[in-house]
Amino acid sequence: MAFLSFRGITKRFPGVLALNEVSFEVERGSCHALIGENGAGKSTLGKILAGVYVADAGEILLDGQASNPPTPLAARKLGIAMVHQELAFCPNLSIAENLCLGEMPNHLGWLDRGRLREQARAMLNEIEADFDVDQPISRLSTGQEQLVQIAAALGTKAQVIVMDEPTSSLSVRESEHLFGLLGKLKQRGITVIYVSHRLEEIFRLCDAVTVLRDGQHVATEPVKATNPERIIHQMVGREVTQYTSQHLMKETGEELLRVENLCSPGKFANINFSIRAGEILGFAGLIGSGRSEVAQAVFGLDPAATGKLFVRGKELELGKVTAALRAGIGLLPEDRKRLGLVLSMNCRENTSLAVLRRLSLGGFIRGRAERSLTQKYIERLRVKTPSMDSPIAGLSGGNQQKIALAKWLARECAVLIVDEPTRGVDVGAKAEIHHLLDELACQGLGLMVISSELPEVMNLSRRILVMRQGMSAAVLERKDFSQPALMRLMAGIEAKAA
Repeated sequence: MAFLSFRGITKRFPGVLALNEVSFEVERGSCHALIGENGAGKSTLGKILAGVYVADAGEILLDGQASNPPTPLAARKLGIAMVHQELAFCPNLSIAENLCLGEMPNHLGWLDRGRLREQARAMLNEIEADFDVDQPISRLSTGQEQLVQIAAALGTKAQVIVMDEPTSSLSVRESEHLFGLLGKLKQRGITVIYVSHRLEEIFRLCDAVTVLRDGQHVATEPVKATNPERIIHQMVGREVTQYTSQHLMKETGEELLRVENLCSPGKFANINFSIRAGEILGFAGLIGSGRSEVAQAVFGLDPAATGKLFVRGKELELGKVTAALRAGIGLLPEDRKRLGLVLSMNCRENTSLAVLRRLSLGGFIRGRAERSLTQKYIERLRVKTPSMDSPIAGLSGGNQQKIALAKWLARECAVLIVDEPTRGVDVGAKAEIHHLLDELACQGLGLMVISSELPEVMNLSRRILVMRQGMSAAVLERKDFSQPALMRLMAGIEAKAA
């Protein structure tokens, strides 16, 4: 008998059938991959197992017993934990308080802060992370928050852990640490449901793979019995080819952006670069190297930033978002839910958010123009949504990312900063986004693309600026690109002499 069984799981949301009678089995102590396009139902299934959602029909069997947890607490008592794709912490609380939130240590009814810190440090030690447990969680980068969330899941002593895109915000080194942890979990007999779009991870880590498409079960088979091309075809129902950037075949135009001696105390120092029309400048570096912080400073979000910033030769005032917007700079941030979207609004309202002045007449939004604009980008980016008036919070992570990108495309920026453009996005949507970024460069935009995926940043970029510990380690020309060279620069390792 299988350790974990899904039988006829069905889940509906307003206007969407997210899961339709999904059935498959998972062996004890295995790492079982769950894969599919954005909107296929992977995260929804994981959340049903973890008690975040309740299925409309069907049942889950755990060790032969019916186990349909109605709440995350009920799931935790059953030995089920989840590492969410979109991070869910209390930003005003410390790392220690967040890690122990479900079970605060106390003495005679009073919070025992000594034990709280001790338990939090023990959880972090499980994943070999060294953070000050007293600092607010809000001070961590998205990648660091992801590590803390993994520590929280391991700290519950769960027998089943759902990992939803666990490496989406991790650096190469941090991902390797996680892979080592997964091996230890399997040795301890812990079952892992591994949701990921990264096929190389699935073939390296997982024992079996289940493919979902449009909310339905397509296949479950041992990893050894399949191959990447077969899985991609099962996922998307069509061939997905490797895209070659066309903007690299063209000459670049005028200098659009120049940054001189950009500094911010405690974050980064002496950053210099330029971006020309028709160029994609990639930014590579480990989590915490300062890549996202530089992007935020260029967009005017860092009041402490100093240095000089020029757009088309005209100096721009630092620390002013309005100045950056007027100059034609846009920023698609790494954390789309917290910084890139307004989750209480619908798709149409999020798409038009950056161009409301253009769409308004006499202080009122021209509804027809707004709807026409939104429809244009929904079709162009192939956004899967019941309608443009559907709540953005109800979309899959990949479709939310497309709407966040549409907002800046609608503004027709001259310089677009894109931080982790394909984080949590499936292979089909990833190819579409790569094609779109290349198309924008071909149209004469200047793009700054930050990515933790080295193949992605190498494929897209004409040049790559490598950051290490808040400093620019090097700027590589395309002819010098290689993963070993980038990784050595990111880690500060000297190349061996021939």
